[in-house]
Amino acid sequence: MAMAQKIKLQIQNSNLSRIFVILFLLITLLFLTSTSYADSSYVLPYPSTMPGGIYYKLHLVEEALLKYWYFGDFGQFNYNLKESDKYLVEAKTLFEYNQYLLGFSALEKSDAYFTNTLPNLLKAQNKGENILADSKLLSEAAQKHIEVLTKLKQEIPANFTWSPEKSLPTRLNLKASIDNSIAIREKFL
Repeated sequence: MAMAQKIKLQIQNSNLSRIFVILFLLITLLFLTSTSYADSSYVLPYPSTMPGGIYYKLHLVEEALLKYWYFGDFGQFNYNLKESDKYLVEAKTLFEYNQYLLGFSALEKSDAYFTNTLPNLLKAQNKGENILADSKLLSEAAQKHIEVLTKLKQEIPANFTWSPEKSLPTRLNLKASIDNSIAIREKFL
C-alpha cells in the first residue's frame, strides 16, 4: 500500500508541475504579445485591393456609394479620413513595388481626401458641435501620414519617367509630390 501511495503522489506532483509550466508559458506569452512597438497611437489600415486586382473596380464603386452613406459633417469627416488612409497605404504599397504611376495617382487621391476632412469639422464646429476629439484624431492621422511619407521619400527616386508603348512618356516628380503631401498634412498638426 505504501508503494501505491508514493506512486500516486508522484503522478499528482508531476501533473501539478505540468500545469504550472503551462500556466507560466501562457502568462509569458500574454505579456510578450501585449507589448506594442508602434510609434503612434494612430494605426493605418491593412492594404485593400490594389489596382489591377479582380475586385478593384468593385471597390471604386463601393467607395462612390459610401460617400452618400456617410452623411452629416462627422460622417463625411470619417469617410474622407478613412479614404485618405486607404489611398496612402495603397500608394505606399505601390511605391514599394516600383509601380510609380499608380502610386502617384493613389497619393493624389489620398491628398484630396485628406484635404476634405477639415471643412467637415469646421461645418460641425459652426453648428456648435464639439470637435475636440475629432481634431485630435486628425492631428494624429496627420502625424502618422507624415511619418509614412517621410520614410517613403527616402526609398523612392526623385523623378520617374513612365514610357508606355504607344503614347508619350509621362514624367513624374515623385519627391515633389511627397513634399506636397507632407505640406498638406503639416497644416493639420
